[in-house]
Amino acid sequence: MAGPLQGVRVIEMAGIGPGPLTAMMLADMGADVVRVDRTASPGGADVTRDALNRGRRSVAIDLKHPDGIAAVLRLVERADGLIEGFRPGVMERLGLGPDTCLDRNPRLVYGRMTGWGQDGPLAQTAGHDIDYIALAGVLNNLTRAGSKPMPPINLVGDFGGGGMLLAFGVVCGLLEAARSGRGQVVDAAMIDGSAVLMTMMYAFVAMGLWVDEPGTNILDTGAHFYEVYETADGKYMAVGAIESQFYAELIKGLGLADEELPWQMDRSQWPAMKERFTSLFKTKTRDEWTAIFEGTDACVAPVLSMTEARDHHHIAARGTFVNYDDIVQPAPAPRFSRTEVAIQRRPPSPGEHTDEVLHDWGFEPDQVAALRESGAVA
Repeated sequence: MAGPLQGVRVIEMAGIGPGPLTAMMLADMGADVVRVDRTASPGGADVTRDALNRGRRSVAIDLKHPDGIAAVLRLVERADGLIEGFRPGVMERLGLGPDTCLDRNPRLVYGRMTGWGQDGPLAQTAGHDIDYIALAGVLNNLTRAGSKPMPPINLVGDFGGGGMLLAFGVVCGLLEAARSGRGQVVDAAMIDGSAVLMTMMYAFVAMGLWVDEPGTNILDTGAHFYEVYETADGKYMAVGAIESQFYAELIKGLGLADEELPWQMDRSQWPAMKERFTSLFKTKTRDEWTAIFEGTDACVAPVLSMTEARDHHHIAARGTFVNYDDIVQPAPAPRFSRTEVAIQRRPPSPGEHTDEVLHDWGFEPDQVAALRESGAVA
């Protein structure tokens, strides 16, 4: 193992979406993350190609078997952290709630990932990313004037406001535990994290720089200088020339430098300028516009597909994507000057490392054999 979290041991209770992202990020940073999978085969797609599950080992434990619960609690005794993504109360009913686990290991950082949080009127209600960002006031802002909101796939609720929030919370908990010698529960709710991501917009409202009318503001396609424009070949260019000096570069690249144009921040002129830009961008292909703007400070970039993005020369030069185990996937991030990070291992099959992990975490061979014979592990 390499990375800044080398030596940290984390238990991941298998789940989907944001929980696995948290575990992946911790594993990418060098933590020894053990994923507790079900003993029954999940079926469906090949899980060994699910890059979100990379970097950790898997044990298959029957959480309905008392010996299985006892085995998890023994792992807890040696862990620094645990992450789970069940509805509130599920881990308690299994006998693996935070009180029980912290009693076994007072230094444990117990990370909990939910959509609505551990308490509140909706805590026991089902939901998905789109629901959390809708209620947090995010989705309404992802709207062009006169259009309905466009969900940003599940990047904001599940991953930005969820998985990354929990990873941050767990690391904060680990740092505090190193000072105090005491663990605690991290309540990471996707609705809370989604709201946190909107902090700048709420600040803009307080400063009078943002109105609660989607599609009319600087960053929500209200402005002509922060917009996506179609090109002659049916592709797109992204424009983000907010600052005046960058806007001047944009105007120059569009061939408008010699014209007398309205002030950039005159909102009454934004619709007309957007129409002008729309017509101009349709006069050249995406590659032609890229050639004009690349390397300038106009803040203009081609809109690339996933396949195109991984082959872009800047992204390739930085190694932002890697081919690991014949799977092209984003490389670990962020980067460190001294403690280099890397993908630790391919995504595991459920239970692939059961014996190995149990031995490493203090189980004797006869104890592992007894667990297998009872059906508590697989």
